[in-house]
Amino acid sequence: MQYWFDPDRLLRAGLALHERYDAAEPFPHIVLEDFLPPERVDAILEAFPAPDSPYWSTKDQPDSKKQDTTPDYVAELKMPPAIREAMWQFNSSLFLFFLHHLTGIRGLTGDPWLYGGGIHQILPGGLLKIHADFNIHEFTGLLRRINVLVYLNKDWQDEWGGHLELWDTEMSRCVRRVAPNAGTCVIFNTSSTSYHGHPDPLRCPPGRTRKSLAFYYYTIDPEFDPRGKLHSTLWRKRPGEDY
Repeated sequence: MQYWFDPDRLLRAGLALHERYDAAEPFPHIVLEDFLPPERVDAILEAFPAPDSPYWSTKDQPDSKKQDTTPDYVAELKMPPAIREAMWQFNSSLFLFFLHHLTGIRGLTGDPWLYGGGIHQILPGGLLKIHADFNIHEFTGLLRRINVLVYLNKDWQDEWGGHLELWDTEMSRCVRRVAPNAGTCVIFNTSSTSYHGHPDPLRCPPGRTRKSLAFYYYTIDPEFDPRGKLHSTLWRKRPGEDY
């Protein structure tokens, strides 16, 4: 299997972008437009499961209308080859080295279980409230450190919404909004205060959904005591919200 990314170019980019990544507000992150080549986006979209496919696990958060990968080996076996290859590419040693150079975090490992990750889509009218993610992998006990989101939405209209929002630690303001355009990759540190989401209902027309790939990366932290710090998703209200 060939890499999707040129190794030398990718690793040089990680080193060159480290300071920009580390200095970003409201928490370390970077937005890489056209990160995934159009031909790869097209191949994934051609294989992307329809909303009514039994492949999906639907979240029970009210109004989310969010569909996720079912996290088990059966789900991987059911994946079309183009999607399975994407999972392998983003869990490869090459991509892990890139993330190390970019973020400065040593010892990152991928997640072949795709716990909470994989392929996602949100249906018209759906949303994802502002939140910080769970911090401990259920199967491995590893500490979650990095999120990588890759958007797959060709010809996405700005008025449809669905922008990823990054909020400050006080939940007083949105610091950055990112349109979910095809090929755009967002990489960010995840912590108990890395608040993000797309909190307004999607306004895309029937037949369109907000599609993405999600990959999470972990480290072993010998000083981490999960008995005192383990948490699931931490939902947050925006100013003026009452739910």
